[in-house]
Amino acid sequence: MEAILVDSVQNSLRHFMYSNAIFICERLCAEFPSEVNLQLLASCYLQNNQAYAAYHILKGTQMAQSRYLFAFSCFHMDLLNEAEKALSPANESGLEVPNGAAGHYLLGLVYRYTDRRKSAVHHFKQALSIDPLFWAAYEELCVLGSAEEASTVFGESAVHTIQKQQHALISQNFVASTEDQNQVSAKSLGDASPRQLKSIHGNSAKDASGSYPGATASSAAVNQPLNCVSSSLSFYSTPSPMASQLSGIAPPPVCRHVQQNTASASSESSPKSTVSTTLQAPRRKFVDEGKLRKISGRLFSDSIPRRSTRLAGEAGGSTNATTTSSTGNGTNQSLKNIGNSRLSSAGLRSVTLRKGQAGPSDSFEEGIRQEAFDDSRINTQASICTSSSSDAGSTEQDGGSMSLCRTTHDGSKVRNGALEILGLWRLLGDGYRLSCMYKCQEALEIYKKLPPKHYNTSWVLSQVGRAYFELVDYLEADRAFSLARRQCPCSLDGMDVYSTVLYHLKEDMKLSYLAQELQSIDRLAPQTWCAMGNCYSLQKDHDTALKNFQRAVQLNSRFAYAHTLCGHEHVALEDFESGVKSFQNALRVDSRHYNAWYGLGMVYLRQEKFEFAEHHFRVAYQINPHSSVIMSYLGTALHALKRNEDALMMMEKAILADKKNPLPMYQKAIVLSSMENYDAALRVLEELKEYAPRECSIYALIGKIYKRKNMHDKAMLHFGLALDLKPSATDVATIKAAIEKLHVPDDLDDIL
Repeated sequence: MEAILVDSVQNSLRHFMYSNAIFICERLCAEFPSEVNLQLLASCYLQNNQAYAAYHILKGTQMAQSRYLFAFSCFHMDLLNEAEKALSPANESGLEVPNGAAGHYLLGLVYRYTDRRKSAVHHFKQALSIDPLFWAAYEELCVLGSAEEASTVFGESAVHTIQKQQHALISQNFVASTEDQNQVSAKSLGDASPRQLKSIHGNSAKDASGSYPGATASSAAVNQPLNCVSSSLSFYSTPSPMASQLSGIAPPPVCRHVQQNTASASSESSPKSTVSTTLQAPRRKFVDEGKLRKISGRLFSDSIPRRSTRLAGEAGGSTNATTTSSTGNGTNQSLKNIGNSRLSSAGLRSVTLRKGQAGPSDSFEEGIRQEAFDDSRINTQASICTSSSSDAGSTEQDGGSMSLCRTTHDGSKVRNGALEILGLWRLLGDGYRLSCMYKCQEALEIYKKLPPKHYNTSWVLSQVGRAYFELVDYLEADRAFSLARRQCPCSLDGMDVYSTVLYHLKEDMKLSYLAQELQSIDRLAPQTWCAMGNCYSLQKDHDTALKNFQRAVQLNSRFAYAHTLCGHEHVALEDFESGVKSFQNALRVDSRHYNAWYGLGMVYLRQEKFEFAEHHFRVAYQINPHSSVIMSYLGTALHALKRNEDALMMMEKAILADKKNPLPMYQKAIVLSSMENYDAALRVLEELKEYAPRECSIYALIGKIYKRKNMHDKAMLHFGLALDLKPSATDVATIKAAIEKLHVPDDLDDIL
């Protein structure tokens, strides 16, 4: 009853019928209240997004898997202290972090969100050492700024780890497959026919000693042919002629249809020999030449004449059959006593599988036809098997060499596959690490090295869009994100950044359409509400935008970008205190979130707290030393602190970082004007007019400089040009005030 209920629960989970699985599993736990069944019920609740129910079920459990599921529930309920207690190996002596790499990764997240960066880095690295393909752990290391180069993480040591894991998995699956076949074979003995039982009981103990360990007679295979090689053994889905043999492990029992597959291969060299119809793996049956000729004509009616009647005579007349040479995986194997050992059947099977001469259905029909053979072959078979037992030692030695060759061959396939995967991981890892270090141009060069089939995927295109966003190339970012959405329209990865890109491009129609589409995909995703908030913010409805961003925070309190967007909206509403709190919340989630440091700097700059502003801008600059915008505002803070030389150096760096950004050139002109270097300031502004010819503030600043130089005609001309460009109401008032004071001597600093 318990097994039936467990199977029903797992079947419901496989088909995503979570409520049905929960109902059945509750009945299971009521009838059989074991901790293993409670784990299954907790898994059902977790897959149905009911972490609270799983938490109460697993509270107080001690098994490793139970502790992991309990910690997983606590993490999603923000009960980080309880999650740490469940996962930490220090809570009880002798306990380790459960679930290997996944446990270390989850514990690393707990430490990360409780501001213990070193411990988080340690556990993320532990997860990668256990499972080199654990990409999420490498992502976290990159976000924390502690990732090593991808060539080191996904290098030779990772290849060895993957090889060990795959060999262990193959061995485990092989043993499980062998045990299942032995159980089926033992069960089928009770259903054997009298004729089959006669064949089985006619064999002596000496015959059985000549067969390989684990070989089991099973007559039920006539009606239920079993695959002797488990499908899970071929990890890379590459057919192997000897996939059932591993070093140090006995091969599974040879099934009927696999034995019969050897007939077509063996008949090429000996047309008068045929395969056995019983299920004893090492036994082979012979008939007299006349009967064999009839059967051979029936089975191979359209075949060409065989090579030698001499070989056929030798095969029929002697129990020590001819020594045949067979090639398996590039190794010649000597087959002694063609009716004897597992080696002969393995060698012939390898030839058949390689050439693909007989399928399972053909072999099964051939086996049914061979049931018409005379019963006299049973006695012949018994004598053959008896005489063959003396050669068992040499056969075992040959079989060991074949197993060694097969293990070497499979090991090379696993190694080649691991090298291919890790080569791809190295490219992706280098690109992602450089992106997290904000070396976006170098990251883009890495991503371009990817094969087109990997480059044109949603994840890679989203990363490319993020890189262009950081480079303030919003048009290319828009193009990359559009391609990503075309590849996977329902993916939400990066859509919060994409909505910000459209906000800066002032694409109100595209932004509104994106917000509506994301809402139809998932209303409970924080990216959806970020897009909606940006849509309202573009329409200058900051109150509604703030409510949308707060909804995103409510859905995911660890979404740092949503906290930052809330802070910007508070600043737009001139609620600086709430803005500071939002930026600080973002930094609690991610201390390397430079946008929050930049936001705090802007708040303090507007409050004229220049020292605080300079500190926060500098921290943002240390995290992202390639942002022209951060450099510009850091230079502005330095200029406000009367550190003009440092401000000019920072402006020069900003101009070199992004020549298309007009802000650092404008700030440089202001610094030069304050230093009374008017000619240099005018040269910078004249050059700036080519990049931003319709920016009214440029003409207003030129007018102020000309006024300072007592060139009132040119000053009046540029003030008029600034008004013609329709500036904001605040700028209009400032420009008109400057025109009124055109002939009034005044200090330039007060004017600026």
